[in-house]
Amino acid sequence: MAPVTYTHFVCNIANRNRIACCAGVSRFAGVVLLAGFLAACQGTSLQNAGLSGQNSQAGSAANLDSLTAVVERTPNDPNAYNIRGAALGKAGRYDDAIADFNRALQINPSFAQAYANRGLVYRLKDDDANAVADYNRALQVNPQYANAYVRRGNVYRRQNQLALALEDYNRAIQIDRTDPEAFHNRGLVYQAQKLHNFALEDFTTAIGLSPQAAAPYNARGESYLVTGDAQSALEDFNAAVSRDRGNAKAWYNQGVALQRLNRNKEAAAAFQKALTLDPSLPNAREALNQARQTS
Repeated sequence: MAPVTYTHFVCNIANRNRIACCAGVSRFAGVVLLAGFLAACQGTSLQNAGLSGQNSQAGSAANLDSLTAVVERTPNDPNAYNIRGAALGKAGRYDDAIADFNRALQINPSFAQAYANRGLVYRLKDDDANAVADYNRALQVNPQYANAYVRRGNVYRRQNQLALALEDYNRAIQIDRTDPEAFHNRGLVYQAQKLHNFALEDFTTAIGLSPQAAAPYNARGESYLVTGDAQSALEDFNAAVSRDRGNAKAWYNQGVALQRLNRNKEAAAAFQKALTLDPSLPNAREALNQARQTS
């Protein structure tokens, strides 16, 4: 399956830093903060997975103007640059975001979250070497920074360095067993290694921690398909599309499960929905034609 990545920006994740993070929120009154920043105070959620899944106003011009006003009022506050950098990243202004994270780090060279955020922007720019270097720096500053292990693991997984990715996800889970993303992404590694029983266990844990997220249902359904349990797979794909109606891959997977259950007319409808959402989805056109011929 295509790997699922998570891209939310962070302020402070480690428990010992959360009070400082939340205490600074009042300075940003009237500003739309990124979901990933608030997650630093409230705990992470797969609902924040994906840059497009975060607060749609965070990268708006009005919000950036408000954040710039905060920077101008407090030009020596690294948090102000870190938060504006996160909003710039949300807006796709990656070079400007990096400049803000650079400034935050000039003011506070031990700002682990700014390293992690800059690493995320480098990853979005497909600059894996600099991304890993920044995650390494974040972990040198704070070896208990679970989020940085997850982010670095995501880079390794994208590079198909599965052993290194697994090591990072294991470490993240040792530090924080409440992060659904770490379990979900470790499940993706197990899935790629064809260790589907382990993958199913991790996806189930991720679902328990974040039951409204679509991604772990879709991933678990794919492992159920591989292990021959089409009915359980269908139930998971149904759950995935009910949570994310725009997920073309989940609709396609629903069609595959229906086809294996000889429910070809319903399968054709699912494949058609997938193609409506993504006309270039691999294998979907062929699967639709086959389902129509046998329905």
